[in-house]
Amino acid sequence: MTVADNGYLTGRSIIVTGAASGFGRLVTALASARGANVLAADVDGTGVAALATELQAQGRSVQACTTDVTDSAQMRAMASACVEHFGAIDVLVNNAGTMPLAFWADHATAADAWSRCIDINFKGVVNGIAAVHDQMIEQGRGHVVNISSIYGNTPVAGSAIYTATKAAVNVLSESLRIESQGRIKVTTVKPTGVIGTNLGSTIINGDAMIGILGQNMDSFRENVVKFMTPGESEGLTDPENIRYWAISPEELAEQIVYVIDQPWGISISDITVRASGDQYLS
Repeated sequence: MTVADNGYLTGRSIIVTGAASGFGRLVTALASARGANVLAADVDGTGVAALATELQAQGRSVQACTTDVTDSAQMRAMASACVEHFGAIDVLVNNAGTMPLAFWADHATAADAWSRCIDINFKGVVNGIAAVHDQMIEQGRGHVVNISSIYGNTPVAGSAIYTATKAAVNVLSESLRIESQGRIKVTTVKPTGVIGTNLGSTIINGDAMIGILGQNMDSFRENVVKFMTPGESEGLTDPENIRYWAISPEELAEQIVYVIDQPWGISISDITVRASGDQYLS
């Protein structure tokens, strides 16, 4: 399902982190197709270079930048590369993330993944904002888009670390908005579950989803099978059906691009993107 092209992306210079795969890859492709200059950043240098080459062959204005969001020096270099290539940084999409759902009882197994989650989901956003802040202020305008989650709305069992990082992203977004009104727009995007990306592969304990699903846990598991089985979806895979069960990565990317594709004087500050029939409690 395609969101209307408002026409404001043409010529805007956008940095997308985590651009080699998932939402970041889709946002890079969609924004560049609508006329934006995109610096695609990812720790996977080979993957992001291949993406840039693919899109350049289609006539898109895309440059690759190998960047580890947990390294503040690399993030500053990323910002400098965007200015060097495109002359400005109009938008930063802090997209890179990981989701190591696990219970506290899983701490021994989850420790390394939790530490990485804090470094990417929280410190990565801090590093991103710090890297582009001065350039945006000097330009007189800019836009920071932070990808959060419904998990950041309230604490639930099985997601202490992930929820804490996303709640922190919400607070970071609000503080930046307060400090930079009239100079930097800030948008917090809160998706629900999105099947079809690599994010789910970072879950440590599948049972830890019970916190966000509660009494819907068993039916959720049943619907996963139906959703993935042709002929048994019963409308769950049809976005025109009120029972639509899980948004696709492409639909989320459309909404991320939509909040950017606005005149400078309009700020969509918060957006929750969910399927009308999803089973998440938050």
